[in-house]
Amino acid sequence: MGDINAVVTGAGGFIGGHLTRALLAEGRSVRAVDRKPLHQWYQAHDGVENVVGDVSLRDTCTEILDGGADEVFHLAADMGGMGFIENNKAACMLSVLSSTHMLLAARDAGVSRYFYSSSACVYAAHKQTDADVLPLREEDAYPAMPEDGYGWEKLFSERMARHFREDYGLATRSGRYHNVYGPYGTWTGGREKAPAAACRKVALAVLTGVDEVEIWGDGEQTRSFTYIDDCVEGTLRLTRGDCTDPLNIGSDQLVSINQLYAIVEQIAGADLRHRHVPGPLGVRGRNSDNARVRKELGWEPQMSLLNGLESTYRWVYDQVKAQLDGRPVTC
Repeated sequence: MGDINAVVTGAGGFIGGHLTRALLAEGRSVRAVDRKPLHQWYQAHDGVENVVGDVSLRDTCTEILDGGADEVFHLAADMGGMGFIENNKAACMLSVLSSTHMLLAARDAGVSRYFYSSSACVYAAHKQTDADVLPLREEDAYPAMPEDGYGWEKLFSERMARHFREDYGLATRSGRYHNVYGPYGTWTGGREKAPAAACRKVALAVLTGVDEVEIWGDGEQTRSFTYIDDCVEGTLRLTRGDCTDPLNIGSDQLVSINQLYAIVEQIAGADLRHRHVPGPLGVRGRNSDNARVRKELGWEPQMSLLNGLESTYRWVYDQVKAQLDGRPVTC
């Protein structure tokens, strides 16, 4: 396929699209890969070699790494928000195929650096039973009891990347993403995460004159949310740094889901009633401990939740309005 600096799998997805943009801005030659048809990619950039291909297949992985690459960013996975991963455990675990085949292809192609996108869902459930949760340190992934399905696949693939480094000399890095959000991502259809869902529900209420929104559970469950620009910056720093252990890439600004909705309503200038309904909840509380990432990378996420949600809400509002008007949307 020719010389290439960076390969991004899952490039048609939310994080992959933003990461591809950042690599392109650095002047890198990028091969962007996703199994979705190109017109369904959230972002398809000019000046990039865009490839439609399924990296769960070994032959595809070998083909896209033909000629090698300086950096591989493996983001491809079958995943979504809590409503998706709690009801699609087998589908989430099948991502182990792409994790395995990409590692094998990277090893055989002599890739210089290999990044694996892991998740905070690897953390042990018994450490996340309280809304006032202690921030999760990297070592809290063991003894292992991650999120069923999705979390187990992520933890297993982390270990596999580690052993490829130890046994084959492939320079692997793993970042544990904490609830990444921002514009140009999933905001409807069942795979969206809490910030996008909150923005959609509030925007729809504003545009239609409805005075309430639904929230799963009592809304007191807590999370920290990481803006996409911070996620990309952390990914690049970790990939190019010297730390070989998995690191948190996440904000440590803990909020409840009720507080998340209140911030979005503040941005929208809305005062809505909250109707709490049954739904998938996940762990009671989850937050990122950033001591290790500060030590290893001299960095941690910088974007405040208010500022990040403001740009996210404006983008989601435009999508909701377009949908109501019968115009094309990104979803």
